[in-house]
Amino acid sequence: MRLALALCLLAAPAFAEDQPVTPKADDEGFSLMEEGMKLVMRGMMQEMQPALDEMGKALEEAGPALEGLGAELGPKLRQLIALIDDIKNYDAPVMLPNGDILIRRNAPLVPKMAPQADPQPGPNGEIDL
Repeated sequence: MRLALALCLLAAPAFAEDQPVTPKADDEGFSLMEEGMKLVMRGMMQEMQPALDEMGKALEEAGPALEGLGAELGPKLRQLIALIDDIKNYDAPVMLPNGDILIRRNAPLVPKMAPQADPQPGPNGEIDL
């Protein structure tokens, strides 16, 4: 992602430095349109260059924080994916009037362990849990 952003930022000044093309006499109308579009594009690039530079600096500063975030969230996301199993087992989310989001499972969940028997009371009526 950083490489793609760097290439975009490096290529932008190169486009702005192209020499203007002189219009050809035989297709004067089309070349005037080309020249107009080139002028518009150059103007947009000049206006956007400071914002692109600031965005590049912000991404460079945020890079280490994002890497740490990925290392921190990675195990949690793997646990969540293991719990979800297959996304096809769920209906589309529904927002309730109070703002809660409900995601219903459309396929019944198969229990992984057999249900345990009810605990039996001891000689004095106590139950061990």
